[in-house]
Amino acid sequence: MQDILLFPVAEYWWVYVLFVMGVAAILAFDLGVFAKHAHVVTVREAAIRCVVYLALALAFNAGLYAYMLQSFPGRADLAGMDHALLAQTTALEFLAGFVVEYALAIDNVFVFVAVFAYFAVPVQYQQKVLFYGILGAIAFRALFISLGSVLMQYHWVVIIFGVFLIATGIKILFLPEKPIDPERNPILKLVRRVWTVTPQYHGDKFWVEIDGKQWVTPLFVALVFIEFSDIIFAIDPVPAIFALTNEPLIVFTSNIFAILGLRSLFFMLAGLLDRFAYLKVGLAFVLMFVGAKMLIMEWYKMPILVSLGVIVGILTTSVVYSLIKTRREISVRAT
Repeated sequence: MQDILLFPVAEYWWVYVLFVMGVAAILAFDLGVFAKHAHVVTVREAAIRCVVYLALALAFNAGLYAYMLQSFPGRADLAGMDHALLAQTTALEFLAGFVVEYALAIDNVFVFVAVFAYFAVPVQYQQKVLFYGILGAIAFRALFISLGSVLMQYHWVVIIFGVFLIATGIKILFLPEKPIDPERNPILKLVRRVWTVTPQYHGDKFWVEIDGKQWVTPLFVALVFIEFSDIIFAIDPVPAIFALTNEPLIVFTSNIFAILGLRSLFFMLAGLLDRFAYLKVGLAFVLMFVGAKMLIMEWYKMPILVSLGVIVGILTTSVVYSLIKTRREISVRAT
């Protein structure tokens, strides 16, 4: 991480504007093509979308790298710095941030499965809920990242975030996970107090008018709960990525690319989550690692390539171990 901001917002506001416009175009295309008609998303379709979103993230990273190589040598404030090394480091920071955010997004997938099961959301309507849920997630992440970029300038905030991430990792490892109970959620109770909820679904509509009265459907209630969970699940990823880079642009873009692929990731993994039983253990170690990195960054700034290697190594080990372990368990049950 550099002490100087390579992309100060005041100077590079146009990059944010272009990026947001690009994301809006992607979402508009997605809504107009993939989600225009309610249908069951197949694993093949979800896999293709995942590949497309991954390719877009990598293309953006490559473009950012090329831009830095071409434009940064002329910047007076970076005189004397190795511009090729800056570009390489920034590209690796983006990649590391994207990997961490994408991995932590799997926690959201577990929640989505539970919410859709609780509200008995028809499969063909789930992608519409997730589409609008992702819009909310993008807005909340932008807000949290803006706050984080200000707070992370204070060392005591860095220490608090580091301790919080380590504590969260320990909690995942040693405390039993409580099942999600939407019925006890205060947000859900508030929705039912403000609006009258129809007892059944009305296609993919969020609200309907019956006898001159406005009603919301269970699909809307599910969306509200998804949005609320997005706020909760933004607490870990934002400080985690600030442990890898202090560049708000890298934090923002890598976060958004990870969120864009979340819906496709859900449809790919929804039926396979039991095969990744130990992935949460890996995520716990990733959180503890980045938390420890935050605690020591005042005295030692770990090279981003080392950080990326550790994170990928932890996640790969947890996935491989999960697949081997669950395959053995399935074989035993079959015999």
